[in-house]
Amino acid sequence: MNIYVGNLPRTTDEETVRNLFTEYGEITEVKLLRDHYSGELRGFGFVTMPSDEEAQNAIDALNGTELEGRSLVVNKARPRRDNSGGRNFNRGGGYQGGGNRSRSW
Repeated sequence: MNIYVGNLPRTTDEETVRNLFTEYGEITEVKLLRDHYSGELRGFGFVTMPSDEEAQNAIDALNGTELEGRSLVVNKARPRRDNSGGRNFNRGGGYQGGGNRSRSW
C-alpha cells in the first residue's frame, strides 16, 4: 500500500521517516518530495509497504503524532491525478492568436 505522509518538518530525512514506519512492518520505499529549484523538502512524501494490514496499522498509529513539533498527516495515498489539465493554449483563451485584429500598415 502506498501511504501519504504530510506536514513533515523540512529538516527531516528519509531515514527518519523509515524509522517511524519500520515498527509497523516491512517498507519497500520511502520517497520525500523536494522542490526542483531550492532542493528543500516540500513537507510531504510517500511510504510504500507491501502488506495492507501492516500499512493500515501504521496509518492508525502515526496519523496525528508529532515529529519535531509538527502533527503528521498519515493516510492511504490517493491515485495520482493527471496534471495536464492546466491552461490549454489550443482551446479557448491562452495564447492562440490575435483574434480579429486588423493591420494598419
